[in-house]
Amino acid sequence: MTAAPLHMAGQRLMLDPAGVCTWPAQKLLAVTDLHLEKGSHFASRGQFVPPYDTRETLDRLGAVIRKWNPQKLVLMGDSFHDRHGCARLPPADCATLKRLLEGREVTWLLGNHDPEPPEGLPGTAVTELRIGAILFRHEADPARLPLGVIEVSGHFHPKATMPVRGGGVTRPCFLTDGRRLMLPAFGAFTGGLDIRDPAIARLFHRGGRAFLIGQERLYSFATGPLRGAMRAMEAEAASAP
Repeated sequence: MTAAPLHMAGQRLMLDPAGVCTWPAQKLLAVTDLHLEKGSHFASRGQFVPPYDTRETLDRLGAVIRKWNPQKLVLMGDSFHDRHGCARLPPADCATLKRLLEGREVTWLLGNHDPEPPEGLPGTAVTELRIGAILFRHEADPARLPLGVIEVSGHFHPKATMPVRGGGVTRPCFLTDGRRLMLPAFGAFTGGLDIRDPAIARLFHRGGRAFLIGQERLYSFATGPLRGAMRAMEAEAASAP
């Protein structure tokens, strides 16, 4: 897989087609929205789904950790699908996760699905993490960012449609406007929210650049002003039968 460089605040970040962001100068890997134990959460409520999401997600996480070998690992919130998800980890998966975290500086950002730190796992839990000019948080703050500060967030599971001949291709994506960077969800059972949705468009109303996740590389295109796209999307929804 070929990662794409992204320069923000004088720093070079790398966007990996696996759906993670690295900061080579800090030897840091950031990943968001693993939603571990989502399958068991739904199963406990009588909605059976295949119980393999955690194993698949950890296998993918292991692959990117082996690739980048980070000293710092930032898990950007909603790492577990609910506050009891860590306690439901099967022993083998728990052991796998501990091995992946071992020997690294682990930071857990608290998310809306996991507002409490996971018990029995290494690392420090915080609401946000700032390193130099780059601020990591689970959910983007719509307030104006301080001058020179770059926000890296997750939460919304962004996806976008890239126009191609005969239609469009819709995939999870990274989204940036030079001041904000939104990461795609990493978990196996996570859906996506169109970047034209008001929840995302209000953060990138002037538009930006989307990096669609492909099998081996990212596909980048300018989004155009998302405020206008949001209105068009709302009009389409209002006219639908």
